[in-house]
Amino acid sequence: MKNSFFCRFRKDLKRNWILYLMVLPVLLYFILFHYWPMYGIQLAFKDYNVKKGIWGSAWVGLQHFQRFFSSYNFRNLVANTLGISLYSLLAGFPIPIFFALMLNYLRNRFLKKAVQMVSYAPYFISTVVICGMIYIFTNRDTGIFNTFRALFGLETVDFLSKPEWFKSIYVWTGVWQDMGWNSIIYISALAGVDMEMHEAAIVDGATKLQRMFHIDLPSIKPTVIMLLILRLGSMMNVGFEKVFLLQNSLNKPSASVISTYVYEVGLVQSDYGYSTAVGLFNTLINVALLLGANGLCRKIADESLF
Repeated sequence: MKNSFFCRFRKDLKRNWILYLMVLPVLLYFILFHYWPMYGIQLAFKDYNVKKGIWGSAWVGLQHFQRFFSSYNFRNLVANTLGISLYSLLAGFPIPIFFALMLNYLRNRFLKKAVQMVSYAPYFISTVVICGMIYIFTNRDTGIFNTFRALFGLETVDFLSKPEWFKSIYVWTGVWQDMGWNSIIYISALAGVDMEMHEAAIVDGATKLQRMFHIDLPSIKPTVIMLLILRLGSMMNVGFEKVFLLQNSLNKPSASVISTYVYEVGLVQSDYGYSTAVGLFNTLINVALLLGANGLCRKIADESLF
């Protein structure tokens, strides 16, 4: 059986060698930058010493994990990470869907393209520039938000120094930046909806809102479910760059997340074994969430990734 498999593979390789050659760079990329670094996971179970190297360092088992679970800021880090992720999911996931639905019903082609271009543009602004814009707009003396507050006689607020404002600033600026780009896949899915169903609904007197909820949304349900599963599988991955750039000593109680903590203990304090353990914990939670979300969606919506 093995010989027949290799025989078929050789024939296929000979026939489609150009296709295999095109796939090779992608395979090399994943092997070098995604699979080979997994060799370093063992640092999470060792007291790493630079001189001794990975293999020579002493094995400590689950000591780093126990240290993290018993640390004074464990609950705060997990709560902030999950809080920002859930907030981002609730605010940022449905908005691109409804934005795509509204664009789909926009008949003026020039206006439709203009709206798409304006909504896509923020996605291509770098995180550093976005954070600089946030600092300018929320400035207590010259920021646009405080200027409007002053016009109505309200007291100016230094938004980025208030822990209670951090999550909202992070989430809603992210929604503004990603909404247009995230809607592209839904617009593509809506292009495949059978127009005969819409024509029949129009004849029956259905409104645009009724057509959205009874034709469009059911038609793109598989796409929505797939993206929801992927989003739930990365719940613990709060973007490091943006949090780190917006973080300061005043808002840190709300801005400290697992990714910034890994940076602090790993690169700043050079505690590589401990930081690897924290990062591995974060990854394992994501895997558990992905598997759980996939199973739940398969059971409830009869749709899943695998």
